Amino acid sequence: MTGVLKHRLFWPSAALIVLLLGNLIFTPHFFSIEIRNGQLYGSLIDILRLSAPLILVALGMTLVIATGGIDLSVGSVMAVAGALACLIVVDNPGLSGVLLACVAAVTLALVLGLWNGFLVSVVGLQPIIATLILMVAGRGLAQLITEGQIITVNSPPYRFIGAGYLLTFPFAVIIAAVVVAFTALLTRRTALGMLVESVGGNPRASRLSGIHSRRLIWGVYAFTGVAAGIAGLMATANVSSADGNAVGSLIELNAILAVVIGGTSLAGGRFSIAGTVIGALLIQALDTTIYTTGVPAQTTQLFKAVVVIVICLIQSPAFRRKVLRTVPA
Repeated sequence: MTGVLKHRLFWPSAALIVLLLGNLIFTPHFFSIEIRNGQLYGSLIDILRLSAPLILVALGMTLVIATGGIDLSVGSVMAVAGALACLIVVDNPGLSGVLLACVAAVTLALVLGLWNGFLVSVVGLQPIIATLILMVAGRGLAQLITEGQIITVNSPPYRFIGAGYLLTFPFAVIIAAVVVAFTALLTRRTALGMLVESVGGNPRASRLSGIHSRRLIWGVYAFTGVAAGIAGLMATANVSSADGNAVGSLIELNAILAVVIGGTSLAGGRFSIAGTVIGALLIQALDTTIYTTGVPAQTTQLFKAVVVIVICLIQSPAFRRKVLRTVPA
């Protein structure tokens, strides 16, 4: 039993379960799932669908943090990618236009990720400074693409990315699951994951052992850009519009929270993809709980902060030893 309590995924999983069960008090049919017109519906399905963009962004953030870095520009990259995609789809709302928009948007997100990686790994800027530059400039670029307006699109193929269903499941969830599975295979079935942890855990030792840390860090930031670009497609497709100011707003903070809740240290080194997914689901479930419990709008952020602090404290072995007197560190 002690071994289970010490597992890094136990406490975030327990917090997620408690949060979901708490919704039953206010919504008796919270766990009900039904099929309408061949599509799954229910509160749990909504949590999965709405958490898909955050899962993608947090996934990239996990690898960046594992290398000892940080990426504050993911929200801006989402806005830029979504703005470019909607700009293209407006003129060509058909399937070919949507495919072109997706390729163009993800390619631009990749370039922005490579730019971050260049500043960090080649120029040598601190990650927080390098990505803060794009965090600010990216919003300006998104506004430039949209000309300061909200671009509204009327394209069923594009809306399918964020709000469509495939084989009864939300298409956004399927995309997120595929990316998570690909990342898990790449980092846990090859040496890539160990190399990432080595660079983040002890940069000097990894460099002396012959690891090309510069290329690795560059690649990690590029992947994060691509993940944010796909998330931007989902976010704008879900509402069929692109707002350079609103898309991806503050998602970088939620992504960092999801990574930390999932058990990945901000100091770099060991990381947990499964923990990050659970953390992202927990944050989305918390947003749903705030809505279902009727928390006043002016106190939602405070309520969310208190819950996150409690979860983080419970996860701390030192806190449990000193206050809860349960599991030794």
